[in-house]
Amino acid sequence: MRLLLVLAMVLGALSAPVVSAAPAGPRDVIVQLFEWNWRSVAAECPRLSSYGYVQVSPPQEHVTGPQWWTQYQPVSYQIESRLGTRAEFASMVTACHNAGVKVLVDAVINHTTGGSGTGWAGSPYTHYDHPGTYASWDFHHCGRNGNDDIVNYGDRWEVQNCELVNLADLATDTTYVRDKIAAYLNDLLSLGVDGFRLDASKHMPAADIAAIKSRLSRSAYIVQEVIYGSGEPIGPGEYTGNGDVHEFRYARDLKRVFNNEKLAYLKNYGEGWGYLPSSQAVVFVDNHDTQRDGSTLSYRDGRRYTTANTFMLAWPYGTPALMSGYAYSSNDQGPPQDSSGRITDVSCGSTWLCEHRQFEGMAGFRNATRGTSVTNWWDDGNDVIAFGRGSRGYVVINDSDQAVTGRSFQTSMPSGQYCDVSGFGGCTTVGSSGWFAFTVQPHSSFAIHT
Repeated sequence: MRLLLVLAMVLGALSAPVVSAAPAGPRDVIVQLFEWNWRSVAAECPRLSSYGYVQVSPPQEHVTGPQWWTQYQPVSYQIESRLGTRAEFASMVTACHNAGVKVLVDAVINHTTGGSGTGWAGSPYTHYDHPGTYASWDFHHCGRNGNDDIVNYGDRWEVQNCELVNLADLATDTTYVRDKIAAYLNDLLSLGVDGFRLDASKHMPAADIAAIKSRLSRSAYIVQEVIYGSGEPIGPGEYTGNGDVHEFRYARDLKRVFNNEKLAYLKNYGEGWGYLPSSQAVVFVDNHDTQRDGSTLSYRDGRRYTTANTFMLAWPYGTPALMSGYAYSSNDQGPPQDSSGRITDVSCGSTWLCEHRQFEGMAGFRNATRGTSVTNWWDDGNDVIAFGRGSRGYVVINDSDQAVTGRSFQTSMPSGQYCDVSGFGGCTTVGSSGWFAFTVQPHSSFAIHT
């Protein structure tokens, strides 16, 4: 498809003036290569030329088992996991940096494990004892609800001091624990990583995260997972002093609008809907949690998922993050593994979905239009919308069951020949007055940029 688009652009250039490229803004799109091993991330980074960051899964020693969530139960802070060795991790960071891509690590610092056994690298552990790392007094023991689990999300103290699904809750309010966590993050910084996605941030007071951040050896990009709950006392706005925050409302509402409402409602999407300030929000259509709990769209939604991601990358709100994982038939199902439990190398196809590859063109759209505002908005009052990004880009999204035909669209773009970058194909000519005509098929899009 990409070769056909390039050929069409070249042939079109013979009959239309060539459009000069505008300077690209900073590359800020995050691609989450969920459960990719270090060798595969290293091999993929050279083709991530449109992306700014690659987010990798937790690299520390974890409990054993085939499920995806085993990596979210740390046993020790050794960089040794089913994703690969410390040396492979370091090599991956170097390969990504050589390709101009920064590395964002999913860091699990709120809790450890929920049982006992031997970790991936051979470290023994029990629920509240991790020899050489933590002992029983380094955890919160909330004394509620029988097994110490969080039950009442309306109780701030309980959410931040009781256990998230039986996972031992670290006493991040203590100096020792803060020092231990910071030492782990500083070890990753010494290997060259550029930032952290802090898992379960909502379950730690923002002040605890600030104290850990103050111990870092150098500056790092911080993204915090704070899941918004209506009526709950803990909100994402509390954490913006530490760095960016995931805006879960964005993904949930996007699913509702695409599935049950009108795309025309998206005209003021973002801060106009009461979300975080754009400069502090990281937005997504789905991530590894939400695609499993059904609260957002996912790869299973086909073209609707594609056009929702097209909208996210075209719309100037927040920092976009793209999910790229694997197909699964049960929510606990882990990625492909060999007989020893190591995650196998990624081969894009029916199992490893590599969703991010279909959005390379739209990531380029994001880069080309960065810093511009929305112009020339148009909608049909229902499920067809179109808008420009200054004089650098224009997108049409058709979520209806009918093709959009016989319509011209007004842009502020220079005249010339342009071809679609959203993945559905086709080219058009923008005239001297900024108008172009194009037929947009049902549940598809058409996006062009300079």
